[in-house]
Amino acid sequence: MSIQRILTSDGSHTLWNETLNVYYHSVNGALQESQSIYIDLGLKEAIRHYRLTPISDPLAVFEMGFGTGLNALLTWLEAETAQVPVRYVTVEAHPLADELVRELNYDGLLETHRLIQLHEAVWERPVQLSPFFTLEKYRTRLQDFETSLQFDAIYYDAFAPSAQPELWEREVFEQLAALLRQNGNLTTYCSKSYVQRNLRAAGFTVEKHPGPKWKREVLRAIL
Repeated sequence: MSIQRILTSDGSHTLWNETLNVYYHSVNGALQESQSIYIDLGLKEAIRHYRLTPISDPLAVFEMGFGTGLNALLTWLEAETAQVPVRYVTVEAHPLADELVRELNYDGLLETHRLIQLHEAVWERPVQLSPFFTLEKYRTRLQDFETSLQFDAIYYDAFAPSAQPELWEREVFEQLAALLRQNGNLTTYCSKSYVQRNLRAAGFTVEKHPGPKWKREVLRAIL
């Protein structure tokens, strides 16, 4: 695949996948998009429920598409700020090349050295990167992923339906619903009507929320 690095309007990088004709994050701000949708809307809500529940296990987050690692990095930082232990599980069928990862520049915005740690962590087993963050990466398609874990939050950051329509069907959302604990949430940037219908058909209650800059609305789906 041909992948190019793109500087977005908030000073953070995204990537352009020329083969699939899609960006990894919004060109209007990769960092602000991830922070708004997956941390502010998804993770912080999961943390609120976690603190109300007598669970000794870490808060569990599942991400569809590890990609640049930006969502994982922001989660790691938020876990330490909130002092909540997080077990972060993600799948990625096509990991990025090391040299491309090292070109991603969040200097002045994030702790970039942690991004390298995320990408260098071994695959297929848990790696504890701090007392509050454990990472598990699996090199597989979502459809082939199996686990007995139950998650508090799901970041659904698959490529756009125009590139991978099969990842936005009801059957996929049914698979994800089976992974969520009660009151768990799924957040995604895609608010297309048929995506909302498929989420509802899979058993979710769908909420529409204001999106980040130049994005009218995003979705949080709750069981």
